[in-house]
Amino acid sequence: MSPHVRAHRRAVFRYAVDMNGVAGALVLAGGVLVVAGLIVWAAAAIGLGRLPGDLAIERARIRIAFPVATSIILSVVLTIVLNVVVRLWR
Repeated sequence: MSPHVRAHRRAVFRYAVDMNGVAGALVLAGGVLVVAGLIVWAAAAIGLGRLPGDLAIERARIRIAFPVATSIILSVVLTIVLNVVVRLWR
């Protein structure tokens, strides 16, 4: 086998190893998107986004939503969850 062929095979192997990292990152990103989609789907199923404090302006061809109450609830819940995680991490 010539040195050029060996060098080419090594380069192809290095490329394949590099692509394994990219593939893993894509799988991780896909998993994160699936989890985020399930969370949004579950939130819509329980009525988040349509709470009494959420403002909505509807006209003939325009709908503008200001989910004030939903934002406040999500902020409080995420603050509690992140504080618990940080305290457990230490």
